[in-house]
Amino acid sequence: MLPAAFSCWVTLLFAVNCTLAAIPTISAVGSKFFTSDGNQFYIKGIAYQLISTDPLIDTDQCKRDARQMKDLGANSIRVYHVDPAGDHQGCMDAFADAGIYLFVDLDDFPTQIQPDTPAWNQSQLAAFSAVMDEFQKYDNTALFFVGNEVLTTAEVSSAAPYVKAAVRDMKAYRDSKKYRKIPIGYSAADVPGLRPMLQNYLACGDNDAERAEFYSLNVYEWCGDSSFDGSGYSELQKNATGYNVPLFVSETGCRVSRPRLFTDQAAILGPDMSDTWSGAIVYEWIQEANDYGLIMYGTMVDPQVSTDALDGYPRSGTPSTISPDYGNLKSQWATLSPTGVKLSAYSNSKMTPPACPTSTADGWIVNGNAALPSIGQTLDTAATASGGAVTPTSTGSASKATASATGGGTTAGGKEVTGMCLALLGVMLGFVGWL
Repeated sequence: MLPAAFSCWVTLLFAVNCTLAAIPTISAVGSKFFTSDGNQFYIKGIAYQLISTDPLIDTDQCKRDARQMKDLGANSIRVYHVDPAGDHQGCMDAFADAGIYLFVDLDDFPTQIQPDTPAWNQSQLAAFSAVMDEFQKYDNTALFFVGNEVLTTAEVSSAAPYVKAAVRDMKAYRDSKKYRKIPIGYSAADVPGLRPMLQNYLACGDNDAERAEFYSLNVYEWCGDSSFDGSGYSELQKNATGYNVPLFVSETGCRVSRPRLFTDQAAILGPDMSDTWSGAIVYEWIQEANDYGLIMYGTMVDPQVSTDALDGYPRSGTPSTISPDYGNLKSQWATLSPTGVKLSAYSNSKMTPPACPTSTADGWIVNGNAALPSIGQTLDTAATASGGAVTPTSTGSASKATASATGGGTTAGGKEVTGMCLALLGVMLGFVGWL
């Protein structure tokens, strides 16, 4: 039997939550994502929102889903709504163990920027900050979205400055807390009337503190066995050429033509687009009434009888795959493994921000060089279009970026813990030898 002192050392070793093989973190460098071990990162993702509040608090369910996603070939999930007060350790560990990263939205239904009456205020900043405080501590948190499809028509382009202001202030908050530089950006609806003005607007300007660190599109143009040119992806690629921050598809999976073949993955992750695009997130994991699912948790039930069902679709259990969609996506991903470029060989010195767009007669009404609103300010639309001043309705300083949420920074995360573990392990082994 081992001495009691040895047992104490073992307890101490595991009490610090040691992870000797921590998942590499992800950062944005120039127009690409890289892991902390120097490899370019390509997204093979799944939209994952089992319940409206937070799918990342049921550890057992996350373990079941993570195992199935690993079989599928996924390396990322996108979650749209979370509760920052929840306990996410078990789920985040389960996905990290499966090599799966989290792409998480900072907003929620009450805090999202509205297209018709846009605002960016202290309450929103506090809510966004609380989500960041919670998820920045996990090495497999890949990035943060400040919004999803805020602009759905060119007529509401006046909301764009508030999206960019949210990017600015969340970057400032992240840096003030000394968090890891988890990329912050936006997920856009693919609206032809906003191309390429919105993507250029969010990444333009001389002030790096205001620029988005990635841009993504929800794209449903490739239906059935389409093609690079026939789907319109060739136009997306033209707009991507020379873009200064990472681009990726944040939703895809057209279901107009069944079964879904997912042949667009070969374009995104293949030679047509992989030099400028960083992969795609497929919509979605669970089968719902909208009929986009890749799995189900058993058969449909009466939602009046089962509280674990919405519209008759159970929200937990052992995932069973939906044929042939699941198999089609798995087959596509199995053949696509772009390697990209090593960080050590990559130079982003030629990556320059695009020119800021000017207001146009056909819907885009924002002058890209106009000042952004500070917290609590309301823009005068006419002044914004002409590059004039904003109209303050309350005071606030973007540079302060303070919020009521609190949280301590973990700048090195798992690497620091790993080093501590190795040191403790060495001491422990020496102690055993002495015994």
